[in-house]
Amino acid sequence: MLNVRLLIFISTLLGATMAAPKMTSAAPSRIELQAREAFGASRYQEALDLYAKLYAEKLHPVYLRNIGRCYQNLGEPDKAISSFREYQRKAKQLSKDERAEVDGFIAEMQDLKRQRETQAATPIEPVVKPSAPPPVVEQPLPPETTALTVSNAAITDNSSQEPSILTKPWFWGVVGAVVVVAVVGGLAASGAFSSAKDPVCEMGRTCGL
Repeated sequence: MLNVRLLIFISTLLGATMAAPKMTSAAPSRIELQAREAFGASRYQEALDLYAKLYAEKLHPVYLRNIGRCYQNLGEPDKAISSFREYQRKAKQLSKDERAEVDGFIAEMQDLKRQRETQAATPIEPVVKPSAPPPVVEQPLPPETTALTVSNAAITDNSSQEPSILTKPWFWGVVGAVVVVAVVGGLAASGAFSSAKDPVCEMGRTCGL
């Protein structure tokens, strides 16, 4: 009983992956075996070429289903949908389960197609890295500005020094006293301070000027 169930499970699994034509009870051809082997090994492009060749030789609609499965695994939804629908049109004796399975393949490819269209319509903003600021280059000052700057610096330095003696009030007081003494001394030497009385005359005489 266990072996029978195992055989049923294996046959169902194979039927869900790659369908074999139900034309005769003859053994599959060498090309068909190669196509099944390539599909099972995920060499879908090789399997697609072989199934396309088999369909061209025998025109059996089941090869269209297998071609659609190859396109499905290659990620080409338009070609896969076209092959599946052509298979449904030409396979006249499909059961409901088989047709539902192919409809599921078509729906899967339609979803993939919509996802790609949405991604293509959404613009991707490029990531812009902030650029480093340009280096600051100090421009040389013109000669006039340099001379003015030096003069200002000299004035600043002089203003910071101790004030001159000429600005001291006591200095001018001493100078004024010296000047007064000198003037008084000069006047005294010239007789400006002597008496202005008449000169002495001899007795009995009148002195005139």
